[in-house]
Amino acid sequence: MKENGIMMQYFEWHLEADGKHWERLKADAEHLSKMGVTGVWIPPCFKATGINDVGYGIYDLYDLGEFDQKDAIRTKYGTKKELKAAVDELHKYDIQVYADIVLNHKAGADETERFMASEVNPDDRNQTISEPYEIEGWTKFTFPGRKGTYSDFQWSWVHFSGIDYNQENGKKAIYRIEGENKGWANDDKVNNEYGNYDYLMYADIDYAHPGVIEETKKWAKWFIEETGVDGFRLDAVKHINENFIYDLVKTIRNEFGEQFFVVGEYWDSAYESVEGYLEDQDFNLALVDVGLHTNLEQASKSGNEYDLCQLFDATLMKKNSSYSVTFVDNHDSQPGQSLESFVESWFKPLAYGVILLRAEGYPCLFYGDYYGIQGENPIAPQQEMIDKLLYIRTHHAYGEQVDYFDHPNCIGWTRLGNEQHPYGCAVVLSNGEAGYKEMQMGKQHAGETFADYTGNHEEKVVIDENGNGYFLVQAGSISVWAKEGVKPEEAAEEK
Repeated sequence: MKENGIMMQYFEWHLEADGKHWERLKADAEHLSKMGVTGVWIPPCFKATGINDVGYGIYDLYDLGEFDQKDAIRTKYGTKKELKAAVDELHKYDIQVYADIVLNHKAGADETERFMASEVNPDDRNQTISEPYEIEGWTKFTFPGRKGTYSDFQWSWVHFSGIDYNQENGKKAIYRIEGENKGWANDDKVNNEYGNYDYLMYADIDYAHPGVIEETKKWAKWFIEETGVDGFRLDAVKHINENFIYDLVKTIRNEFGEQFFVVGEYWDSAYESVEGYLEDQDFNLALVDVGLHTNLEQASKSGNEYDLCQLFDATLMKKNSSYSVTFVDNHDSQPGQSLESFVESWFKPLAYGVILLRAEGYPCLFYGDYYGIQGENPIAPQQEMIDKLLYIRTHHAYGEQVDYFDHPNCIGWTRLGNEQHPYGCAVVLSNGEAGYKEMQMGKQHAGETFADYTGNHEEKVVIDENGNGYFLVQAGSISVWAKEGVKPEEAAEEK
C-alpha cells in the first residue's frame, strides 16, 4: 500500500441499474488518481438474481456479465468486457482494484430439490424447534446459460447448510439441512450472535464440504487471473467458517504474493470480537473498522454531549491500526439499508478529517458521500469539502502526529511533516462552541503564516518563535491549517 493511500468504495446502494457503471468508472480513473485515490473497491461484479440486484444476491461467480442468465447478459454494472476495460484503465493510473467477494451464500437457484431439514429458533440457531422432515428447497444450481464454461461444478443441497424457504408449502423459516456431516459451522468458528450466526440469508454455503472448498479455491485463482484484480473485500466474514477464510487467504497469497490485499467485513463494534478474529486469522488480513464508524455515528447524533476525547476508544484505528480500514459510511450503513447507521451530514467533514488526516488506518472514501446518494430520498454529495481534505492528506498529512485531546468538545492534532513532505498541518475539531487549540508545529515554522484550507476561517495564524500556533475552529466544525500559499509540487518535492 502506498504512503497516504486512499481507498474508494465506488458504489452506493441506489446506483442506476443502467449497465453503465463500469464505463463511468473507466472514465473517472484519471480524476480518481488526481484526487489521491490509490485503490478502488468495486461492487460485486458477478451475475446476481437480476440486473437490479446490487450484487449480494449472488448467483454465478463465473459469470461476470458474459452469459445470458437471469434474463440478461450484463450485470447491474455492465458486461465482463467493460469490467476488464475499467480495471485496465485504473491500472494505467497505478490504482489498485479490490473486488467485493460474496462467498457466504448463493441465490436464485435453477431448480428445487427435496432433502431433510430441521427448523431452528431464529433467535438461537442452536435450538432445534422441529423434528427433521423433508422439505423442498431452491438449492440446485446448474447454470444452464453458461453450459459448463470455466467450471462444470454444479451445486446441490449437499453443498449448503441451511435455507430460509420451503417451496412445498411456502413457509419461511430458518431450516438447518440434515445429513451426513451436515450442520452449522462450530460455534467458535463463526460469530455467536443468535447463538450461532453461520446462517445469514439465501442458501448458506457449507464450508465443511471438501468439494465446496476445492471449487472455491479454484474459482478464486481463475477470477484473479481473469480480471487482474489486486485484492479482495470479503463480505460477511463473521458468518463464514473462519478456518476456510484462513485457508483461502493463505492459498491466494501463496499463488499471487503477499502484496495481494485482503480486507474482511466483520460487522461488530465490540473490539474484543474483532481482535479475536484477527488473532484467529494470524493477522493475515485487514478488517473494516466498525468500532470507529459506530463512534462517528454516535458523535454525530449526540452533538456537544459526546466527548471527542473518546472518539478512538475501542477501535482498530487506535489498537491495531495496521489492520484497520477506516470509513465514515458505506452501502450498508446508508439510510434504509440493513445496517443503517448513517453519520449526520453536519459531522461528515469532521469524520472525514478523522479518517483522512490521521496517521493510522487505510481510509475508505464512500461513493455516496462524494457523488451523492440516489433513490427515493436522495442525499447531496459533499464533494467540495472532501476534495479539500484529500488535498491536505495527499500533500501535507505526513510525519509525526501529536495529539491535543484535552477538552471534550474541542480536540486537535498536528502532523509535523517528513523529509519528502516537510510542511505538515494542524487539525482542529469542535462539536460545541467555536474555539482554538494551542499546538506545536516546530520552530522550523516560526514566523510562517498558516491558512485554513477548508475555507471555514478567513483569519490567518502566524507561528510564534517557539513553533506554537493558536489554531482556530468554528462551532461544530473542522479547520485544517497549513502553510499559506504552498503549491502541490512544492509540498511534494521540497526537502
